[in-house]
Amino acid sequence: MTYTAEYNFQHGRTAKLGILLTNLGTPDAPTKKALKSYLAEFLWDPRIVEPPPPRAVWWMILHGIILNLRPKVKAHDYETIWGQFGPGSPLLDITEAQAAGIRKQLAQRFPDSPIEVAIAMRYGNPSMAAGLDELRQKGCERLLILPLYPQYAAATTGSTWDALADALKQWRRIPDVRFISHYHKDAGYINALANSVREYWGIHGKPDKLLMSFHGIPQRYLDNGDSYHCECHATGRLLAEALELKKDDYIVSFQSLFGKEEWIKPYTDATIKSLPAQGIKNLHVICPGFSADCLETVEEIDAENRGYFMEAGGESYHYIPALNSREDHLIALTDILEAHGQGWPEMQKTFDAATMQAENKAIRERARAMGCPF
Repeated sequence: MTYTAEYNFQHGRTAKLGILLTNLGTPDAPTKKALKSYLAEFLWDPRIVEPPPPRAVWWMILHGIILNLRPKVKAHDYETIWGQFGPGSPLLDITEAQAAGIRKQLAQRFPDSPIEVAIAMRYGNPSMAAGLDELRQKGCERLLILPLYPQYAAATTGSTWDALADALKQWRRIPDVRFISHYHKDAGYINALANSVREYWGIHGKPDKLLMSFHGIPQRYLDNGDSYHCECHATGRLLAEALELKKDDYIVSFQSLFGKEEWIKPYTDATIKSLPAQGIKNLHVICPGFSADCLETVEEIDAENRGYFMEAGGESYHYIPALNSREDHLIALTDILEAHGQGWPEMQKTFDAATMQAENKAIRERARAMGCPF
């Protein structure tokens, strides 16, 4: 094992706080080749697919069947959404915008503090290892990791921790690390969700029912102790309370099924298909578990499921966009970061840059006096 280190380290250089925003990931391009590479990494993660042993059987299924069929279909789906929120993948473009917004928020709150913000994707680029190394090379000795998944799931937040640990195992010097595992009940996050719904209703009117659709997980993951299902329902309840909705005014459901086993219910697509027959003709859908719009919201919810609803006899269907880079969302995320950064010097309102520079100068002088060349 060869351990890596910060390039061109200098004694007395300013130690910084590094904030890493992470999300699921995206292919590099809307092509079959790029999708095959992305899906191979994604679906081989044991946190995503937990097949019974031996894993060699799943490897043969994945490489012999799935990766020869699914990339072409998904490449077409990505083509339909590519460039909608920037030059490329919506998830990457929005995450970059969120990082820029949080940098601005932090600069306003801690104008003299040395804080760096970077992004990383669990699968694809920029990788977790690349995002972490970007912060290391900028002199970050403290790391605050925020996976942009409001609700904890082993397949998302847990997998992010795995990738973080794998990357840091390669480092010679391990930094101080804080990891935010969830924020599903955070007041600022709930308030931003409620604001987005109220604003949308102010333009389009209130629907017969509000559907809150979260990404699904297999039922056996829940049975084995995953807290995701409970946290989704907690978010749904708090959002309903903020909007002063009655129990019959909203539904919590789960989307994006994969494979043939049972997943947590009710399923979003089946629910949407059933609503017109129950007299629900005007439906609004929001996806509170997605911090940024992506394939699962833009193509699956806003396009595919819209078709299901209208074909079943619905009359009006609206998708309420994810929080993306809304100002109230950025403020909420920055509040979360500030709360978890308490006690670190960069998160102090009284950070004294002049004193820090003087201390750094003294460190350099002592190091050189002892013959250190850097």
